[in-house]
Amino acid sequence: MKLFPLILIGTIAEILVWIGVAKFISGWYVFFWFIIAFVIGLNMIRSSASAIMPQLQQMQMTGQMGTDKQVSKKLAMVMSGFLLMIPGLISDVLALLILIPGVQSVARQAFMKYMAKKQQAMMSNMMGDMNQAGDAQHPFADLMRQMQDMQNAQGRGQYGDSDIIDGEAREVEPERQQIEVKDVRKE
Repeated sequence: MKLFPLILIGTIAEILVWIGVAKFISGWYVFFWFIIAFVIGLNMIRSSASAIMPQLQQMQMTGQMGTDKQVSKKLAMVMSGFLLMIPGLISDVLALLILIPGVQSVARQAFMKYMAKKQQAMMSNMMGDMNQAGDAQHPFADLMRQMQDMQNAQGRGQYGDSDIIDGEAREVEPERQQIEVKDVRKE
């Protein structure tokens, strides 16, 4: 709920700046700038998103992202494109600031922290749901614990890439059903 007051204040500030700038120049120029900025932002996102998607999928799976400078630039392009798509002059100024290389590294670090928190919250939420639901009610509780144990063991260096499956074999004989034959002659 901390985000709602921030969005409300940002929206009010954007409207006030729009009105203030529209007094000095025509309001139509500001309106047309919003349309142009939206198109520019959309093109920036389209051009950068295809290059950044494989890295974001890798980050989602492993929790780590490469330190490639090209990825950082593309991520900054996506973020600034998103800010350009939001109608408002303050968001447009923030979009231009994100394109500065020094600000890109700060924005990238903030994004990485946000994604790490989100991933940790998702995992703890899943594990918390399983603990509350009990083993009998949650169908994937045992599987999630095994996966977490394997991940922890791989982190410690034990059981790394083992192909050994521990189990027990036993012979099972199927039950044979016999058809009962009634002697009709006796009756």
